[in-house]
Amino acid sequence: MALSCVEFDELRDDAPIPAPHCISWLRPGTVDLALLRRVHAGGVALRLDPDARPAMLASQRAVQRIVNEDRAVYGINTGFGRLASTRIARERLAALQRNLVLSHSVGTGAPLADPVVRLVLATKAMGLARGHSGVDPDLAEALLDLANAQLLPVIPAKGSAGASGDLAPLAHLACVLIGEGQARIGNRLVSGHEAMQAIGRQPFVLGPKEGLALLNGTQVSTALALAGLFGAERVFAAALVAGALSLEAIRGAAAPFDARIHAARGQPGQIAVAAALRSLLEGSAIAGSHADCGRVQDPYSIRCMPQVMGACLDNLRHAARVLLTEANAASDNPLVFDSGEVLSGGNFHAEPVAFAADILALAVAEIGAMSERRIALLLDTQLSGLPAFLVHDSGLHSGFMIAQVTAAALASENKSLAHPASVDSLPTSANQEDHVSMATFAARRLAEMVDNTAVIVGIEAAAAAQGLEFDRRIKSSPLLEAQFAAVRERVAFLAQDRCLAPDIEAMRQWALQDHWPEALLQCLPSHAPSGQGITP
Repeated sequence: MALSCVEFDELRDDAPIPAPHCISWLRPGTVDLALLRRVHAGGVALRLDPDARPAMLASQRAVQRIVNEDRAVYGINTGFGRLASTRIARERLAALQRNLVLSHSVGTGAPLADPVVRLVLATKAMGLARGHSGVDPDLAEALLDLANAQLLPVIPAKGSAGASGDLAPLAHLACVLIGEGQARIGNRLVSGHEAMQAIGRQPFVLGPKEGLALLNGTQVSTALALAGLFGAERVFAAALVAGALSLEAIRGAAAPFDARIHAARGQPGQIAVAAALRSLLEGSAIAGSHADCGRVQDPYSIRCMPQVMGACLDNLRHAARVLLTEANAASDNPLVFDSGEVLSGGNFHAEPVAFAADILALAVAEIGAMSERRIALLLDTQLSGLPAFLVHDSGLHSGFMIAQVTAAALASENKSLAHPASVDSLPTSANQEDHVSMATFAARRLAEMVDNTAVIVGIEAAAAAQGLEFDRRIKSSPLLEAQFAAVRERVAFLAQDRCLAPDIEAMRQWALQDHWPEALLQCLPSHAPSGQGITP
């Protein structure tokens, strides 16, 4: 029985439940990035497309036939990993699946963030719904019920090598389905049994292969990498805005963004970034006010924004394609096919996700590195033509001097974090799993890198606004003036030294917003116009 409304409201602890009209249907194999981004953000109720159910039931029947015929098939009536040759008696199969879930619940570290857990629940349901896993469709529906009720399994962040699936973290998710483990609603922890009661279900007694199907798969590493992608998109857009403001503050040249230059090279991301920068600068009085100033060339951090940020954009787009494919994939093992055959393979190996996460890490690090160089440029009066350290009476006042040190420290951290995780491997399971992807760490570290880069880009935007304000006789473009105003809503002009930590935090949040000019959003994989986006 489900809890009463009063009981459930008490359990919710003010956690919002999505409104019924916000329902989005998950059609296996066709979910797009825009929907996954909404799942990450929350506030959307999810349902499986009813057309997925027949294929799931057919694969479940195929598994049951194997059990009935007493055929030995890995994952159905055998042990796991190095114990695959150990045959398990029919009457012990339920215990086998339960023991699998419990024995693999060995995660450690802080729990995964709620947006990531929502993505895990959704993508695991999507993978099961492909109809190759041989499980009861109600398992997939229960995962979405938990997501819709904001009853999110507590999943420790560490403990997966990203090889035979994200075994440990997915075991903690599966624990809730069998009435074990913990879930969180708002700030309150409840037992797995309470969570299942709250969505009107009894804990599952897992059938043949169902525990393995829940544990095998790349959904945790994929969810972490998707969260990293969405964060990378935000700091990418923020960096273009900050870079354009910096160009205007130093009275830099817009000529390097001429479309002919970028068409001559032909790199798609470069062409898109140059177009976005032209859109940001369109109508600027500043851009035309210094045509005869005598400056021949701007430093690379200004002049080469299309080339560097365009390469970052190309990497974001490539990673998005890989991750979207993986989010829609059947990454279970073994897989059940229409013929009734059950084939053992290795779709659980997360190497594609590891590479995609490493590519994202490189892009995020470079976005921050280039932004930090523009901060240094703004503060150097010999290069920028602005007051030293962007403050009057420098010497008495240090201005943005130490804010740039913070940016440099974080850019350096990102360099270390950007070391590819995919090149590492440690064998597990008595060398049965002798090469692993380390995809889960590759993806998990993206959150810290995105946050570091948001701070750097936020500092740049504040510094650029400071530089602009030294001469407001002429104005920038309408789009950049709106962004200048948005910065000023968060931080005031620095007339004399003050504690800048609150300003830096405010600007970090500015850099992580989703609301950017349309010209920037159209560049991004998960915001692309309908029909032009990334497809699985």
